[in-house]
Amino acid sequence: MAAIKHRRTALERVEKFLSDTYFTDCNLRGRLFGDRCPPASLSYFQTRRRIPYEEAAVQEFRPTQVGESFGPTWETCWFKVELSIPPAWAGQEVHFVWESDGEGMVWRDAQPVQGLTKEGEKTSYILTRSLKESEPHSLTLYVELACNGLFGAGKGSMIAPPDPDRRVTLSKAELVVFNRDVYELLVDLEILLDMAQLLGEENQRSFQALYTANQMVNVCDVTDLSTLPAARDLAAAIFSQRNGESQHTIHAVGHCHIDSAWLWPYEETVRKCARSWVTVLHLMEHNPELTFACSQAQQFEWVRSRYPGLYARIQDFVAKGQFIPVGGTWVEMDGNLPSGESMVRQFLQGQRFFQEQFGRICSEFWLPDTFGYSAQLPQLMRGCGIQRFLTQKLSWNLVNSFPHHTFFWEGIDGSQVLTHFPPGDSYGMHGRVEEMLKTVKNNKDKGRVNHSAFLFGFGDGGGGPTQKMLDRMKRMSDTDGLPRVQISTPDQLFSVLEKESSQLCTWVGELFLELHNGTYTTQAQIKKGNRECERILHDVEVLSSLAVAQDRAFQYPASQLQRLWRLLLLNQFHDVLPGSCIQLVVEDALQYYTEIRRAGAQLQEEAVQSLCRDLLQPEVRSTPSTLVLNTLSWERTEVISRPGPDGTETLALVTVPSMGYALVQEPFVPPQPVAVRKQEDGSITMENGVIAVCLDTMGHLTSLQLLDSGRESVPDGCYANQFALFDDVPLYWDAWDVMDYHLETRKPVTTLLKPLEITLAGGLRGSVRFSLQVGKSSTLSQEIILDAACPFLRFLTQVEWKEAHKFLKVEFPVQVRSTNATYEIQFGHLQRPTHWNTSWDWARFEVWAHKWLDLSEHGFGVALLNDCKYGASAHRNVLSLSLLRAPTSPDSTADIGHHQFTYAVMPHQGSFQEAGVIQQAYNLNFPLHTVPASCGQCSPWSAFSVSSPAVVLETVKQAEDRPEALVVRLYEAHGSTVTAWLQTSLPVKEAMLCDLLERPLAQGQVPLEQRGLRLSFTPFLVLSVLLLWSH
Repeated sequence: MAAIKHRRTALERVEKFLSDTYFTDCNLRGRLFGDRCPPASLSYFQTRRRIPYEEAAVQEFRPTQVGESFGPTWETCWFKVELSIPPAWAGQEVHFVWESDGEGMVWRDAQPVQGLTKEGEKTSYILTRSLKESEPHSLTLYVELACNGLFGAGKGSMIAPPDPDRRVTLSKAELVVFNRDVYELLVDLEILLDMAQLLGEENQRSFQALYTANQMVNVCDVTDLSTLPAARDLAAAIFSQRNGESQHTIHAVGHCHIDSAWLWPYEETVRKCARSWVTVLHLMEHNPELTFACSQAQQFEWVRSRYPGLYARIQDFVAKGQFIPVGGTWVEMDGNLPSGESMVRQFLQGQRFFQEQFGRICSEFWLPDTFGYSAQLPQLMRGCGIQRFLTQKLSWNLVNSFPHHTFFWEGIDGSQVLTHFPPGDSYGMHGRVEEMLKTVKNNKDKGRVNHSAFLFGFGDGGGGPTQKMLDRMKRMSDTDGLPRVQISTPDQLFSVLEKESSQLCTWVGELFLELHNGTYTTQAQIKKGNRECERILHDVEVLSSLAVAQDRAFQYPASQLQRLWRLLLLNQFHDVLPGSCIQLVVEDALQYYTEIRRAGAQLQEEAVQSLCRDLLQPEVRSTPSTLVLNTLSWERTEVISRPGPDGTETLALVTVPSMGYALVQEPFVPPQPVAVRKQEDGSITMENGVIAVCLDTMGHLTSLQLLDSGRESVPDGCYANQFALFDDVPLYWDAWDVMDYHLETRKPVTTLLKPLEITLAGGLRGSVRFSLQVGKSSTLSQEIILDAACPFLRFLTQVEWKEAHKFLKVEFPVQVRSTNATYEIQFGHLQRPTHWNTSWDWARFEVWAHKWLDLSEHGFGVALLNDCKYGASAHRNVLSLSLLRAPTSPDSTADIGHHQFTYAVMPHQGSFQEAGVIQQAYNLNFPLHTVPASCGQCSPWSAFSVSSPAVVLETVKQAEDRPEALVVRLYEAHGSTVTAWLQTSLPVKEAMLCDLLERPLAQGQVPLEQRGLRLSFTPFLVLSVLLLWSH
């Protein structure tokens, strides 16, 4: 009989038939499990350490029971579960069900077999699909339970600091009979119900799905499971009705984004990888079509060293093409703050690892969750064998909706990569109808491309895909009314997009995330550690390379450098360097920086001892002197400090050639000594023949003049070096976000503690000091230093920071008019507007820069340099440097304590390029090295120099696979087309261009000429050259 159906009652009828809350005594859901049986015995032991299985299995286990709680946070409980399957269950599918608030891993026969995490919808481990008499009915499992959830242990909210006393409850541990037919019918009905609800009342297919689901409920008698096949046949009839040829195709790829550290420490991530990946392999064994994209070489390395059995199985599935390494980097790093060389090393370490372990490099860069993407990335990707890029983070933009999902992205040098954002705006899909429909509807490049990515699996804290996600998508592979869904691979997707790419648009420049711009400043000690350690590794590589050239007996410390680089690269993970992690992670990160500083200092000393051995040996009747080493590629004349005969520091002015060394020449009279004078009103003037400054008693810069031209930098009545404090209360993401409205709460810092006084009266160096109270309980003291012959004034700053939800900046209003300011990025620079004309302009009220930013008009400008800061802004004529934040989540102690940093201001004639701003910022960040020497005479020595000031020689290192070769990396820094000569005094017999992975380029030979190597550059081009030793 055809009954009249009311849409709402029919929908709700089907809902209730599937409900796990209502009518479970008589609905289908209530029949999912049959008989149940408790474990024969359940015992446990608890430990503070994360220990291997072999150690755990021999501990003494104490009895426990379901309902007990375990903890506190970060501890581990190991459970010994003895099971005895009732013989009456013969022929049935039997699962071991485990539910707790912690993250679990099942061990069987001393091997990990599956993760068990309620938040990741993984609560059962299948013991047998059909119990046979021949199978063991009694067995012992171990469950390793971490006393933390998938997202750590936030107290009250996910990103709150962890609750140290959280306990996890074991709510279920039992054997159950699993009714597979019931499960399959539940999935059928769920898909039909979603189609009915989501395709909408105007869609004929919606009613077909609803009426079919309603009829299935009629047919199905839950007390008689033999009625289920007839209901399933009704569903199959709907699912087998095919799409037309023009339907959109979704490429579904299994995915499990695992933050290398975030709301949990690095050590817990190692176990998250094992729990997630072993579960994926378990799924692959039963679903040979499943593919899984997996990034981050570091995580593979963790599993390789801690879980060798699991790793060997992963290698097998990689060989089968199911477990797919992607990304090509050591970790999914922050996309803004690492230096250009650090980004190269992310790829170099990552791609080499994938090549060594799996026989191939990655062809896609994979960075779905990072807080913005530098405009230099396209060139670096292409230099590392990658022309495809996947992310989705720009869907988080607060202000402007990014206009594309599939497009070409062009970097500052003109390099392009094919870029795809999954249009569902997520990397953690669950395979639901709603997500498929959103993927099609949301796609901003309809008509240009008809394929898109769909990454499915629980993520961030791990988890990965589930069987149910796969079973949903099987029903949607080609069903009328829904997009086609195929299990695919990143390579298949990008190959199709490449074929369809003729109509794609191009986006030029950075992919700026309009959110999370507090991460340029949060956790200042991590930012400082990153910048310092980048410098240390640079210097160790340069000095070790020169030492090898001078003395073939010297061993280049390749393995030690790899270890230190990998620590630095790990800390560049996109929740560590940005500062958006818990206190435990901050402590680990700072410890890694301490280790790089310690080991780096030792390696540097060994290199210098070898390089300069003859100059450092005490000779008879020799006068003690000072050897000065320069690791940058231009000559430098600077004031250095060195220990004097009586142990006090003495100053000297020294000129050191590029990438070389010189002895301090006595006596050292500056062409123009620094003069420091106190005025009657308490203000102080300093000048050095290049610039003249005037400071008031509060340390404000009231005048900054270029002496050559008499040009004043500070506008009348304005104060530069003005500290300002802002209220800093974002909407939710505390450590991540600074909101536009913080600018409305500006309060200049005006409480003087110690007025300006002279600390060095001039000669080679003049300096003054003052201190201020900042906020309620913080103090700031500053030494302002002017050196002989130096074009900038530097501000050595110490802060005792004890604020909460405050933001400290320093401001420099300047007498310059320009609609754009320039900011240094990796291997180059870019411009951003100084006005807020459009929403795209004002969304960039807080931006990032590396060592300098500059505001210039024709003929004149002012640059701000820094040694460890990244947050900045330039609005109208005010340059601001962001100094300190004070968020309280997820680390309640973020940034509290002592800080030391230096910034500098440099007025200049002409453009910043001509004035050498780029070189001066390097000089600030790479101090000259002084070593006590014993010889009175030695000619200055230079290993490398470059003929053009537009070209920076960034890196000198030993080639990865060739101890007989060096790699030197140069880049064009001005934004110009230029030919430069690279000169070297080292014994080089052959030179060839190579890519960033150090693979020689075709036709890459560079002839060795009288003047050196002739290298041609276009704007911001990065060139790497292999140099082979002649001995």
